[in-house]
Amino acid sequence: MCLTALALLTACTAGAATTSGGYAAGGGAGMQMPGMQQQVPMTIAMPQPITANPNDPMKSQLRAAKTFDLGLLLVDGTGYTIYRYDRDSTDPSRSNCNDACATKWIPVRAGGPAPIDVDRSLIGQITRDDGTQQATLAGWPLYHFTGDSEPADTSGQGADQAWYPIAPDGKKITMTQDEWRENAFGL
Repeated sequence: MCLTALALLTACTAGAATTSGGYAAGGGAGMQMPGMQQQVPMTIAMPQPITANPNDPMKSQLRAAKTFDLGLLLVDGTGYTIYRYDRDSTDPSRSNCNDACATKWIPVRAGGPAPIDVDRSLIGQITRDDGTQQATLAGWPLYHFTGDSEPADTSGQGADQAWYPIAPDGKKITMTQDEWRENAFGL
């Protein structure tokens, strides 16, 4: 994902004027046309890392997102990946991530805006040990990972051999981006 953002950033700034009057990489250095205004370098706002503010309603919205490298996965209303924890239980639904664990893996609060492209019959909620309401999908309690630094980042995938992005049907996504790339063209 970082390479995608870097490529986008590079593509958006290619051809930007340099302070010496030429053009930055990709823009044909030294080929400035007379009478043409110099372009000002473009500044792109980069996504902010996920915060521990579970009160943001968009952090509680569930939506399906099709990613180029992992297929459909569940994200929040801001595009950040949502995870499930294999050490939780689904019958009955119960979170086993509390205290220090819940500061690194932030529970997704129940009652967010209407889901998008997610079967509403799969969405539920549980009451956590601290009394807060946590969203569930197909019985799995849902979490954000504080180590994700941009939308659709999956840095927490496979952590402790128990944390995985969750698909909109509740299944865990075990294929990594590298495995997908290896198999993408059947090589």
